[in-house]
Amino acid sequence: MKSRIEYIYGGKVRVRACGVLVENEQILMVKHRDLGSAGYLWIPPGGGVDRGASLEDTVKKEFIEETGVEVSIKDFLFINEFIDQYLHAIEIFFEMSRTGGQLKKGYDPEVSGKEQIIEEVRFLNIDALHKEGKKNVHVRFCDLTSFEALYRSKGVFNFKNNYLK
Repeated sequence: MKSRIEYIYGGKVRVRACGVLVENEQILMVKHRDLGSAGYLWIPPGGGVDRGASLEDTVKKEFIEETGVEVSIKDFLFINEFIDQYLHAIEIFFEMSRTGGQLKKGYDPEVSGKEQIIEEVRFLNIDALHKEGKKNVHVRFCDLTSFEALYRSKGVFNFKNNYLK
């Protein structure tokens, strides 16, 4: 029997628009259950780009759906290839700034209410990301030494995939 993640998102390569929102030396992260080898994964807000939707519109919509926070794009950051058990995505990351809204645990509209995969939404500092461990934090964020280092990775394409190991 297929997992709900495999059933909904598996079997194809997806393009995802993702955002990095840092405030007070903390990054906004969303905890998704049933992702990653440890059963959950902290990742920045983002989601699949629908045909006809722009990257900008997609990342703004995903922030509102997942976190309740309204944002605007400040800059392009990097592209990451994410490969997990059932998932394969090309992720386009942007640096974001908050324009409004209230932080709250949101939802994934592709999953029914009782099967929601979003467990928690919060700002995490670098120490908290490290404590979660490499299997529980998106590969681009689990080894951060500073947010300045993240911003210096601007334009980088990540060819290394640590999730299948």
